[in-house]
Amino acid sequence: MFIGRRIELDELNKLYNKSTFQMAVIYGRRRIGKTRLIQEFMKDKSAVYMTAVEAGIAINLELLSTSIYLAFLGEEEAAMMPSFKDFRVALQYITKKAKESKILLIIDEYPYLAQADKSISSILQAMIDQEWKNSNIMLILCGSSMSFMENQVLGYQSPLYGRRTAQFRLDPLDYYESSLFVPRYSAEEKALVYGITGGVPQYLEMVDDSISIKENILEMYLNPNAYLYEEPANLMKQELKEPANYNAIVEAIAKGATKLNEISNKVQMENSNVSTCLKSLISLALVEKESAVTEEDNKKKTGYILADQMFRFWYRYVPQCMLLINTGRPERAYEKIIVPDLQNYMGKVFEKMCLQHLAKLNAQEKLPYEILKLGRWWGNNPLLKRQEEIDILGINDIDKTAVFGECKYRNEVIDLDTAELLIQRSELFPKYSNKGYILYSKKGFSNSVLNLASQPQTYMKLFSLEELYNLE
Repeated sequence: MFIGRRIELDELNKLYNKSTFQMAVIYGRRRIGKTRLIQEFMKDKSAVYMTAVEAGIAINLELLSTSIYLAFLGEEEAAMMPSFKDFRVALQYITKKAKESKILLIIDEYPYLAQADKSISSILQAMIDQEWKNSNIMLILCGSSMSFMENQVLGYQSPLYGRRTAQFRLDPLDYYESSLFVPRYSAEEKALVYGITGGVPQYLEMVDDSISIKENILEMYLNPNAYLYEEPANLMKQELKEPANYNAIVEAIAKGATKLNEISNKVQMENSNVSTCLKSLISLALVEKESAVTEEDNKKKTGYILADQMFRFWYRYVPQCMLLINTGRPERAYEKIIVPDLQNYMGKVFEKMCLQHLAKLNAQEKLPYEILKLGRWWGNNPLLKRQEEIDILGINDIDKTAVFGECKYRNEVIDLDTAELLIQRSELFPKYSNKGYILYSKKGFSNSVLNLASQPQTYMKLFSLEELYNLE
């Protein structure tokens, strides 16, 4: 069953239904579901589909030739046909066929092809400009190398710059779409699944909702033969040189270091070297730079967090569990190392879920004020002379309106003190004349909070964990 990516699928079909040349670029980190999206899009269409490999020109030309012949001649004839002389001749064959009917040409893992033949982007550029501009061809280039796709396909220096008609950067699925992979689980179990997979489709497909979360973690993470046991290391080796330095940086962030100086001290590296590594990790969508929502240009209010929840979970727990795992005691590792900290770990996951939920409410126009910026906030309280944090702050500087939110992933209800503290912190923002409040709680709310939220003079919305999954 195909889950999620409905917006992308609809947009691809809109492009396909146009009678003019279209070029779509699809990219995103490995395991994110790019090929699965393409396969779903191709279902009812005739297509030339090639997956490039990390090999020489001859092998990739053979793969393209086979893909072309399979699309137009069928298996038996294709098996007898020789490879095209070169890529230009192969593409000219497609040009000829496009005069007869709509042609969908897909090159998956395009960076491998471009590395095998440095001229392929220029050849495609020439075909588009000279032959395809007025044709009924749709070209899709897909790749996992984020930096290559952004610089060598979409970037200004690329021969293909300006030829695309659409681009799709695929990010992990959100908490709600992730829950559709595990329909038999409770709301709390669905949240935990999102917390350990980060919404990456390939990891979500590994979760079995007929067994417990504990059994899934044991099977996916605490088994030395499991796919995810060495997944972060494997991804690092595929994408980065000197992965040891990157491993150390990711582990430091996973354990709570967010500032550049903190990370540098933890890994014993110069700030400049750490900064360079962080840029690479950001380009791979493994790390993201986070700023206080009202002060995006203030470097003092900028930190680094792991964008990939699977990495965050793995680096937080698996290294500590390895001795127990390798001595045949994975259950002991789970009970001793993961269980005591899991609720604390899920606090940040829950905040991310709540941000996504609030963004959905805003998109559905279900908030009293329209939000134009959304994120977290932290800063100084000049009256009390202390640092304050706000889990969620949505602002609209044009209308001078703001929504303040608090998220509590605890096994107890939110009490009146928490609600009043949020209101008190909102007073740090006098520029916003209209303010609303949203409280998110794993376990619900006290009667005093329910009473406060019912008062017409205070706009306050309350959402339990279960209600985050009731979006219809």
